[in-house]
Amino acid sequence: MDEGTSWFSDLSPAGRQAVLQQVVGYAMQAHITAADGCEGVARSGVKPTANPSVMMCMDPPRYGFAVLPGVEYVQAFRVLVSVFSVADTRRRQTYCKGACGHPWHNLPPR
Repeated sequence: MDEGTSWFSDLSPAGRQAVLQQVVGYAMQAHITAADGCEGVARSGVKPTANPSVMMCMDPPRYGFAVLPGVEYVQAFRVLVSVFSVADTRRRQTYCKGACGHPWHNLPPR
């Protein structure tokens, strides 16, 4: 998380906004639930009262991160990546168990 956050922080404001929009797309594909949101927020290191945290814990979650003030982009990134990780793990253990063709589930090791 720290390495990704450092990379994200070094982007221009427009670059951060573009990445947030892309990660929101991934999050939507993972079909995030409010429970995923709350678990991911707890793992993210972001206060549960921060706007991105509140947005992810709503039922249904809200995805308007790209319109948040720029000062909240790093928090939004941390929350989105953490929540996506929770939701993606849940989906791998249920819907994609066994044989999965989603390219993001078959990334080569680093």
